[in-house]
Amino acid sequence: MLHTGWTIWCVLLTLHISACHLEISGYDSDGVICSKGLSNCTMKDEMPFKVPEENAVVVQNMTPCFKLCCRDRAPCVLCLIIETEINSHPGEAQEDEGHSGNGEEDDEEETERNFKASVTVCYCAAPAMSMCKKVEFTVNRAALSHEKQSKISVVIIEPSGVSFSSRVIVYPKASPLRREVSVPSLDDVCTQEQQERPDECHVPKLISVINKEMNRVELQFDGRNKSFPSVCIQYEKNGRCQGWNRRIIPLYSVTPCICLQVWDEDEDGQRSRRSHSCPFTDTDVFQRNVWQNVSVSVDPGQMNNLRPMLWWKLSAPCRLEGEVWPCKKESSCREMKGFRQQLSNGTWKQNSKGQWKKTGVFEEINLKLSPCVMVKVKGMDRELGPFCFENTDRWHWSLLIVGIMLLLCLTVFISSYLLRHDFVKKWVWSWHHGGFVGFVFSFGMKCHVVLLSPPDVDDGVSESVCRLGSQLSNQGFSVSVDQWSRKEQCTLGPLPWLYSQLLELKSLGGRVVIVLTQKALERVKTWTNQNQGVIKMKREDMGFPQKSSPYSDVFTASLCLIQADKQLGRAAERFVLVTFDPNSSIDRSLPELLQGLRLFQLPSQTQALLSELAVAGAGKGSVTRK
Repeated sequence: MLHTGWTIWCVLLTLHISACHLEISGYDSDGVICSKGLSNCTMKDEMPFKVPEENAVVVQNMTPCFKLCCRDRAPCVLCLIIETEINSHPGEAQEDEGHSGNGEEDDEEETERNFKASVTVCYCAAPAMSMCKKVEFTVNRAALSHEKQSKISVVIIEPSGVSFSSRVIVYPKASPLRREVSVPSLDDVCTQEQQERPDECHVPKLISVINKEMNRVELQFDGRNKSFPSVCIQYEKNGRCQGWNRRIIPLYSVTPCICLQVWDEDEDGQRSRRSHSCPFTDTDVFQRNVWQNVSVSVDPGQMNNLRPMLWWKLSAPCRLEGEVWPCKKESSCREMKGFRQQLSNGTWKQNSKGQWKKTGVFEEINLKLSPCVMVKVKGMDRELGPFCFENTDRWHWSLLIVGIMLLLCLTVFISSYLLRHDFVKKWVWSWHHGGFVGFVFSFGMKCHVVLLSPPDVDDGVSESVCRLGSQLSNQGFSVSVDQWSRKEQCTLGPLPWLYSQLLELKSLGGRVVIVLTQKALERVKTWTNQNQGVIKMKREDMGFPQKSSPYSDVFTASLCLIQADKQLGRAAERFVLVTFDPNSSIDRSLPELLQGLRLFQLPSQTQALLSELAVAGAGKGSVTRK
């Protein structure tokens, strides 16, 4: 009756043994250890099939555990230790009943007699099949006269199908007893100070070196000269990790939230443990790269109850803290009270290019006021914006159609007028008399001007650029200023936007006006002399998120076009330079790339600049008539 109750209790019992810390053991091969009274212990592999076994003993208790087996400074490996407690007198009850009438003489013979027995233990780590070890031994009854139980320890080196973080079921064959044991994760094992010897714990050590002269970060790996481990780059610790197969990172792409993962991968595709590092977390100098890559788009919409709302979407390389609010589009974009929102609230999502995006909405807002959006980022000394949407009301479309009709009529009139009159003589006369600009625009000739800001523009230069754009527009030029076209640049991309402006310039005539500052000259020199490799790398599709300042991408693209046109001998036909500093010596320190282009110092040479732009428009109009 007692035996039956024990069996039922074993069927219902399954223990889970957690191992969060691995001890070190000196075992170097499979083996078995038997307690006193058990001799001639041997171990062999056994099939996990349930077949009757002779001389099998009952396993009363079992304790499995995992250890790191290390010997002679060799790399440590996982080993499974199974400690079992067996009944050392399996037939004692039956034999006592059969010999109860023979007296003390039979008892002495039974005590002196030895017999052979065996026990089989199995383990299984899903999805691998079970593996078993059979231990055979001889029981010495004389030595076990006072012992009811004996112990057997089974050592299995590198058990089949078992790895770090595995969950393993251990059980005696043909027995309902079950034990479950978990192997610690590789990270837990490798973070133990004394556990530095498993091969899986060895990861490449990353060293990042900032090379300011070359505008890049160089990746170095301790103890490696030629071999290059696997590397991936992520923005934020939980961001998408994108593969990187170069030893350098452009400096403009480095932000405080950038992290790197490094690991080794052998010929069989087996990967080692990854090392995680965020080397620029406390480097404030790279915070500017984040601020310069903040972009905001705004769109009107309607709620389900048909009430108006204003959508806003902000993107940046890193998640930001700050505030967003709508404002009335006036000279200072006055805040509309009651709508301010926090950037830190809500969810940030990362797109396929590595940019972090956050969206929001201002509900119940009056869209007739043409509201814009302002952004204040924590740490910045100024606000970003205003960011506005294009009002697409019906009357705007009507005005556009009327304007197109008037432009067509004016074009036909001017064309017929120029064909009937001696235009060349009047052009020469006006040139000698200094009235060429007024003469050109008196005939309705409208040329196109693309005004490009310098990189790293400050508030003073920004105001001067906008003022020059307004002045050219008032003179009758068709003007596109990069600062006024941020939404188009975000939609098309900086380079496609610049190409679209050049197409319009080709059809109308005109010039690309590039504003120069001392920082702009430094950028040109860097681009020309040192940064050719980085520029090439930016054009390749390496799966790396592209980061650039709001105006430097357009500025850099213009340098590429100047270089191409200069090789064809026509750079001066499309590009002119201006500076707002009358006391500067820029004209005496122009880089080789910009030499040959006309330079105007404003405001003293404003009239000369207008004449130059007008000549470009008149020349294009003359060519078109041919």
